[in-house]
Amino acid sequence: MFQSINPFDNSVVAEYTPFSESQLRLALQRAERAYASWRKTPLPHRAALLRHAADVLLRRRDSLARLVTTEMGKALHESRAEVEKCAAGLTYYAEHGETLLRPERRDSDAASGSYVRFDPLGPVLAVMPWNFPLWQVVRFAAPTLLAGNVGLLKHASNVCGCALALESVFREAGFPEGCFQSLLIDAKTASALIADPVVRAVTLTGSEKAGSAVAAEAGRAIKKTVLELGGSDPFIVLADADVAIASKVARQARLQNAGQSCIAAKRFIVVRQVHDEFVQEFIGGLAEYQPADPLLDTTKMGPMARPDLVDDLEKQLQASLEAGAELAAGGDRRGCLMPPLVLTGVRPGMAAFDEETFGPLAAVVEAYDDAHAIELANLSRYGLGAAIWTRDLEKAQRLAADLESGNVFINAMVKSVPSLPFGGVKQSGYGRELSDFGLREFVNVRTVYIG
Repeated sequence: MFQSINPFDNSVVAEYTPFSESQLRLALQRAERAYASWRKTPLPHRAALLRHAADVLLRRRDSLARLVTTEMGKALHESRAEVEKCAAGLTYYAEHGETLLRPERRDSDAASGSYVRFDPLGPVLAVMPWNFPLWQVVRFAAPTLLAGNVGLLKHASNVCGCALALESVFREAGFPEGCFQSLLIDAKTASALIADPVVRAVTLTGSEKAGSAVAAEAGRAIKKTVLELGGSDPFIVLADADVAIASKVARQARLQNAGQSCIAAKRFIVVRQVHDEFVQEFIGGLAEYQPADPLLDTTKMGPMARPDLVDDLEKQLQASLEAGAELAAGGDRRGCLMPPLVLTGVRPGMAAFDEETFGPLAAVVEAYDDAHAIELANLSRYGLGAAIWTRDLEKAQRLAADLESGNVFINAMVKSVPSLPFGGVKQSGYGRELSDFGLREFVNVRTVYIG
């Protein structure tokens, strides 16, 4: 039995019965039938249904936002913004998809003509996390469905309500039966499902451990995967940065969604000349981020999603303190309500530097100069996002080329944008989501040569 538990008051929101073997087989059969016809559906019609889905999301914004907040604790204003971002993502692909999937002519030796087509692969299995329970799914589903594939969603077990709600959104928008299905299955069943011949490709957003397991299963079955895994994103503040603005954005970048984001800023690498000023400015604005009831419009930050996640963060905090870090700001937890934590004196070798901290903990690291800041930023097994703060934009772009990350934002917070490719390097995964790069991850890039 899957349970959805409200992390604010620990009440049981709902219980869901996992699929039986026969239910799962029927879902796969529906996916096969849907793909046989959906792949031949004209692209303009597919785009029109994406627009309809965006409209449905906006009509149901408030109820969907409340569901997200109740299931995983996100502040209500953040949940509303997530619904709106999903609608924008669907609209982006509805408007640009036909251009992005248009066959491309290519010159070749003696051919009278040659071109490249972008054709669908088939049912794509998506293993998705709880922290952005709508957006993580939509950024997979929008390009996948537009390309002519069908989607099979294995969502995190604590957000089954969101999974089923998304299925109902696509159904209400007019997508044929079987085009998008939520499978109420556990991780072990999902892992076994990768080898099923119905599934043609797999995408996962989640932990490094989960990504490794999925990649291994998919490798045995020789199936395409895209992995968006953990991150320990550096937020680099150089000596000539506007510290007041940088610290304000830094708080948002660390504390959005109670710090539970792969691309949240986690390691704040600050050049020595402005280190103390940055810490003072950062801590000075923490009062508005004290965790409270996420269903109140006045709440800036809600609880963490589960008690075990809070336990893990406390262990990382304690280990870092024992290794010599200092607690510059913090407080006591109340259930899943964890106040913002600020550690200073963080160095490589400490848990707060080496590991991904998935919660409202900011690790401040002092750098000697610009070169040392980049060295520290790259001293991580992760490489998802990075931010650089400086008034010298030419210097920032030079330094950006040296950062080992899939995304670099200059004087801005790292985020996912529908028109830009999103993904990481090193242990943060491979492949890209969003933009034309994400759209073409799950297509057959087919050469047609005319002799």
